[in-house]
Amino acid sequence: MAKKRIAIDMDGVMADLNQHYIDWYYERTGEWVTKEQLMGLPETTGFPQEGIVYKFLHTPGFFRTAPVMPGAQEVILKLMENYEVFIVSAAVEFPQSLSEKLEWLKEHFPYISWKNIVFCGLKTIVQADYMIDDYDKNLRYFEGERLLFTAPHNINYQDYNRYDTWEDIARFFAMQEVEAAEESASA
Repeated sequence: MAKKRIAIDMDGVMADLNQHYIDWYYERTGEWVTKEQLMGLPETTGFPQEGIVYKFLHTPGFFRTAPVMPGAQEVILKLMENYEVFIVSAAVEFPQSLSEKLEWLKEHFPYISWKNIVFCGLKTIVQADYMIDDYDKNLRYFEGERLLFTAPHNINYQDYNRYDTWEDIARFFAMQEVEAAEESASA
């Protein structure tokens, strides 16, 4: 039986871009902004200097230096034992992001093959059994099971099962495996 497929977003799911925005903003302005201040606001907004975060996205080194979301490395490695895992990232909007994201993945997730990395524009073409993403625009048209990874910009989304941490994701997939084993045993 073929393994089920999981499509995993990078920004806001594997890479903690919200913390990265906050850190970069502080380093460049001396002003501290908290994640709580960003709750419910569109991504890249909520900072006192309007438009500065959008500039970060065009700055060489921004995507390359993003911190890893706590738990992502361990949980993804574990998921790869029972699932076909693909990293699916919109990486063509910002000129340097494609190469920087690839370098970032090689450093922090060296066990993910280049064959399992998909850089694209729109994710509407993605076909998998599950998608873990932080954006409605990516989940909305996805035909498999949608897992919303919590981020400040999506805190008001109501249409998806929400997962706050990678530990929550691990528990979800552990339950999927238990259910599959029970189903297989009763067949």
